[in-house]
Amino acid sequence: MSGSLKSKNRHAVSGGKSAAAEKSYANEAVSDLELYSNEVLNSLIADNLPPTPNNFSLYFDRLLEDKSENFRKQILSILELEESNDDENTIILEQSLKQGFSTIKSILTVTASLYKNMSLMSKILEKRKSELGEHKDVDVAIGVISVLENDVDKLSTIVKKQSTQMKTIYEDTAKIIKSVDNETIFDNKYGVYNKRYLITKIEQEQELIKEFKHKSSLIMIELAKDLLETAGSQKAVALMNGAIARLLLKTSRRSDTVAHYGNGTFSMLLKHTDIESAKKASERLCYLVSNSNFFLADREIQLKISIGITDITCTSTDSEIIVSAMDGIKKADADSTIDYSVSLRK
Repeated sequence: MSGSLKSKNRHAVSGGKSAAAEKSYANEAVSDLELYSNEVLNSLIADNLPPTPNNFSLYFDRLLEDKSENFRKQILSILELEESNDDENTIILEQSLKQGFSTIKSILTVTASLYKNMSLMSKILEKRKSELGEHKDVDVAIGVISVLENDVDKLSTIVKKQSTQMKTIYEDTAKIIKSVDNETIFDNKYGVYNKRYLITKIEQEQELIKEFKHKSSLIMIELAKDLLETAGSQKAVALMNGAIARLLLKTSRRSDTVAHYGNGTFSMLLKHTDIESAKKASERLCYLVSNSNFFLADREIQLKISIGITDITCTSTDSEIIVSAMDGIKKADADSTIDYSVSLRK
């Protein structure tokens, strides 16, 4: 997954070092990066994969997992300097558009309220006019009220016209926003990619697998069924799902795609990852989740998830692949002794 959607480890040289020491450190970092890049390239060649930028990036992340923590921090600190913010810019654009939509809705709401108030004022004036008409000595007052009533009617006509215009603008804008929303790739609620983007990435990965014959996997993640049953409210479920989303981002590699499939079901597309490696990734994720503190009101809740694992093949549709992973979740929920289950298609 793009580094713009997850937090990065930062590595800084202490300010107390001399210029010579800093230069030496920089040279050492570059040297280590060159050696590591050669290692990545050799691994690609050994696995008979073309050294394309995409494959190099995938192996770069994959092999980095086996390195020491200090080495990983050192490499990631270098990568941060050339991070692309295209995805981040897209997200900001989407958020701005949705905020604009919200503003227009507010304008229409205020306009509607103004119109209602003007209508109410007309009714009040009519009532007062009727009350004053019962007295013959108030002809002058009635005349004044009649003039005022005409003024209110004119204002009401103007407000109606403006309200109609505002409604038309709102409907046109809503169509534009809907069109943009159909092309979005980001789930605003949980801060990860959305279902549309996930399906696109699965389809792309299928084409790559067809071409280069490597293995990739998909895992689907949900809060464990027994935890959902004791959550108490939808708000509590939403808060726990938010915590899960953050943990997924924390544990994922840059090449992984973390997405919200919908209704609290999350997914991770693990590129160049076979089933055994996907199982190990699931074990790490379950351990991380179960050992994370989550407080709801005055009580601490131990988070628990169920994971379904399946392989991505070019002989199945994206729907069949997703359904297969969802079946794995059902199997894990049905057996309290396991946190994840592999479900493969025949």
